[in-house]
Amino acid sequence: MMLTPAHHFRNIERKPEYLQLEKCMPPPYPGPVGTMWFIRDGCGIACAIVTWFLVLYAEFVVLFVMLIPSRDYAYSIINGIMFNLLAFLALASHCRAMLTDPVMGCVVLTQCAVGFQSRTAASPALTSPLLQGAVPKGNATKEFIESLQLKPGQVVYKCPKCCSIKPDRAHHCSVCKRCIRKMDHHCPWVNNCVGENNQKYFVLFTMYIALISLHALVMVGVHFLHCFEEDWTKCSSFSPPTTVILLILLCFEALLFLIFTSVMFGTQVHSICTDETGIEQLKKEERRWAKKTKWMNMKAVFGHPFSLGWASPFATPDHGKADPYQYVV
Repeated sequence: MMLTPAHHFRNIERKPEYLQLEKCMPPPYPGPVGTMWFIRDGCGIACAIVTWFLVLYAEFVVLFVMLIPSRDYAYSIINGIMFNLLAFLALASHCRAMLTDPVMGCVVLTQCAVGFQSRTAASPALTSPLLQGAVPKGNATKEFIESLQLKPGQVVYKCPKCCSIKPDRAHHCSVCKRCIRKMDHHCPWVNNCVGENNQKYFVLFTMYIALISLHALVMVGVHFLHCFEEDWTKCSSFSPPTTVILLILLCFEALLFLIFTSVMFGTQVHSICTDETGIEQLKKEERRWAKKTKWMNMKAVFGHPFSLGWASPFATPDHGKADPYQYVV
């Protein structure tokens, strides 16, 4: 069979006996359902700690260098509440993006195993027991394949790296060591893959970081103007050289992260609206899923229907009628 470029990254077999199932053993100690998702990657953990440190540094400079020493109490209170609220939402979004299983909580097992058949044949919807969490490692065993009761001509997707039955639109992450459905990329700053189940939190994280960065830049500019007009010893509780160094470092940090997170936010929104992940765009994979409106794609990520919960990292998206398993016949 001649493979198209879209198939190079898949290990596709048409019969279960060709899957080399004797090499696929289930994990010896599978985690229980509901176990907290956390990637034990040294680089990712370090980047996550640096992220928190930079946000807390900005918090320190904004509060103790600019707002608390200010004699304009209304200015301090309003900006203090606004900045702290945005920082809290940014860190909460970071935690949700980092600790949320990037794969949809309920994946229809039969559709994962025989996704090719379900999108190429006009057959009724397939139903079977639900599988919680990420694609389990080592589930491409002989017993499991036989339990699927595959029909002649049906295709199963097997990942040769994690030895699991691979859902459609899934890619293997070498850091998470799992197949992630609708994987956009692996982000070390959140120490997790950005997938269909945590993309909302990642988008909120980039948005809130961009907002606090912009807010910090504006306050730094106002504070510099205030200090130039008055005595530097009165505009901060620190010495003038220390104040200048702290403000310049905050300005550099805010400008850098404003540019970076704004670009990431824009690319993520574009990816959601086009219903095409970053990896799918990079590999120019053939589109085999139904094309939906941009508004439907947004609701598929942030929840159905539209509500204030879209902006909250504490609201778990209710996908409602948004069906991620619609394929072009």
